Amino acid sequence: MSMRVDAFGQPIGPALPDWSPRPFPPRTPMTGRTCRVVPLDAAAHAAGLFAAYSGAPDRRGWTYLPDEMPESEADFRTRLEARAASADPLFHTILDAGSGEPLGLASYLRIDPNNGVIEVGHLHFGPKLQRAAAATEAMALMMSRAFDELGYRRYEWKCDSLNAPSRAAALRLGFTFEGIFRNAVVVKGRSRDTAWFSVTDAEWPLLRAGFAAWLDPVNFDADGRQRRGLAELRAGAG
Repeated sequence: MSMRVDAFGQPIGPALPDWSPRPFPPRTPMTGRTCRVVPLDAAAHAAGLFAAYSGAPDRRGWTYLPDEMPESEADFRTRLEARAASADPLFHTILDAGSGEPLGLASYLRIDPNNGVIEVGHLHFGPKLQRAAAATEAMALMMSRAFDELGYRRYEWKCDSLNAPSRAAALRLGFTFEGIFRNAVVVKGRSRDTAWFSVTDAEWPLLRAGFAAWLDPVNFDADGRQRRGLAELRAGAG
């Protein structure tokens, strides 16, 4: 494809003649086979989420989050009430599809309808959700809403550059690493470099096919172990 140029011969980006600002994400559930991603409801979810996080063997899951584990369920509920009232970040609870048990939190944030850019973040998965199929499906559902339902152009993932599990998760899910923003923010009294990742609307169809193939029940054995990895299936769909 040849580069577009303006009247001065300067290179310019692709035209978007039909572009219009995208809708703000609705406060409605997203339903999959293994999980449901629903708007955060402090009254309904605080006890279950507190129990989920309290079930972790230690508090290392809080290291890269902006806050710490609350000391009581009441304190946690107060925190969640403020988050549930927020529009950006827009918090969701990930529920087990069968039992309805709260398993973790996720949010849309830095929502930019004018430019069609949205970020997924504030991810905090309890022990039952970590490395479970529901964790992958929850991320696929949220990505699908952004691209398929709302028509966003860019989907972002950011994390502490030292958070190796988060960086690995982004790559596994199909995000492209874009670089490091040095001295980006101050978190818990320490400097944080931020790693940036993204998926674009042009890349989404391939990722969507990979998610569908990976989440298909035939991809799991009787013990729930995957037969083929997500990256392998994504490569096969290309």
